[in-house]
Amino acid sequence: MRLSAATLAALPPDIARPAYDLDAVKVGMVHLGVGAFHRVHQAVYADDLLAAGHLDWGICGASLRAPDTADALDPQDGLYGLCVRSGEGDAVRVIGSLRRLLVAPRDPSALLAAMADPGVRIVSLTVTEKGYCHDPASGALDEAHPDIVADLATPARPRSVPGLLVEALRLRRAAGLPPFTVLCCDNLPANGETVARVTRRFAELRDPDLGAWIAGDVAFPSTMVDRIAPATTDADRALVSGRMGLTDAWPVMAEPFSQWVIEDNFPHGRPPFETVGAQMVADVAPFEHMKLRLLNGAHSTLAYLGYLAGHETIADAMADAPFARLVERLQDEEMTPTLHVPPGTDVDAYKRALRERFRNPALRHRTWQIAMDGSQKLPQRLLAAARERLAAGAPVTFIALGVAAWMRYVTGIDETGAPIDVRDPLAARLRAIADAAGRDPGMLARGLIGVREVFGDDLANQPVFVSTVTGHLAQLLRDGAGRTVAHAVG
Repeated sequence: MRLSAATLAALPPDIARPAYDLDAVKVGMVHLGVGAFHRVHQAVYADDLLAAGHLDWGICGASLRAPDTADALDPQDGLYGLCVRSGEGDAVRVIGSLRRLLVAPRDPSALLAAMADPGVRIVSLTVTEKGYCHDPASGALDEAHPDIVADLATPARPRSVPGLLVEALRLRRAAGLPPFTVLCCDNLPANGETVARVTRRFAELRDPDLGAWIAGDVAFPSTMVDRIAPATTDADRALVSGRMGLTDAWPVMAEPFSQWVIEDNFPHGRPPFETVGAQMVADVAPFEHMKLRLLNGAHSTLAYLGYLAGHETIADAMADAPFARLVERLQDEEMTPTLHVPPGTDVDAYKRALRERFRNPALRHRTWQIAMDGSQKLPQRLLAAARERLAAGAPVTFIALGVAAWMRYVTGIDETGAPIDVRDPLAARLRAIADAAGRDPGMLARGLIGVREVFGDDLANQPVFVSTVTGHLAQLLRDGAGRTVAHAVG
């Protein structure tokens, strides 16, 4: 039997499931990008809200590209299993907050209608860094992006995130409805401000009057989100389905830890997020910097170096002593001094907890998965801290090693001569630079640092940065990642 509303009663007693009336739930939030992270994070907070009786806050989830999630979950009435994995074992729970699923390319008008529904007060997003059609180095809208060009030409059938947001807001304005709040849950620097910038600019290009209304009336609170969610494997599907005694086509896996820090700026109402574990704050920036630099910066560094060294997962890399020591030194010596730690936060305890999370043996978070879309991630995870360190005359030894590892990775050839499946919006351009440079580390470093969408216009003129990255890259090409890491940490 398939997991569904009709088969919930057949679940074993140790499987938690919705105790609220699924049919009584109303959609109050539309979520764009209904992937694994949303389903282990925001959808779980929403499920807790529904369980507490706040039945106006169900979610309509929309996939912006592939129909896989909707095709898997529609026959299950939107239900799916969440498996929380730790060294102590696995705990499985059924989540019921996804009350409707849409696929934007199939029917963009249905998604726009859902976003324009009077009952919807929040539109949230997890579309990854590349989904915002922006320049990662500057945070500005990429006005030459094919999706932006297309949406300006045919605004009633948008395919980009800015296009969808602006057209839905236009529909609400035309109907005399208040705007929804735009709640970004992606790892962007000042994510609310970034999404506001690209959305307002798109609206201004489309219709200056509409742009002025969005700039004055639409709230874009910032957030910080944190939970590790590895991609679901066939073995994971078999495990969860076996525990349930029902077939679940697409369960999701997660670590026990979960954090959500939200700027409290919702002019038209919000659910009581703070009652289900979220932190409502006036300023997200200190939390965001701490997470982007200590967790995400270390994660990316570990992913590129770990992959090159043959480590399939983050836990595998952390079991290699020099790699674990690299994480400590990157966090302690180069990232921590750049932080403005939130009041009452024990940053040393936070770092120790991060390292334990990375070591979780049950959570098979693949280095290859984390390595995706590096051109979109490096600016906020490593390069922002590098700029601050350079301005202070401080060394960037370990940050530069992470950058050099990314450069070695995007050559597309691993240390055994086998191809690397580089998934990145700039993959072809990066590979062309690498092919032209061959094994010349100076030429490769200069070519890649010249990609201004990643490095901006300034880092190529920072001799300390260029020489440190080039030195690491030369050693990676000569000696491999394992020996390079061991040398770097002494």
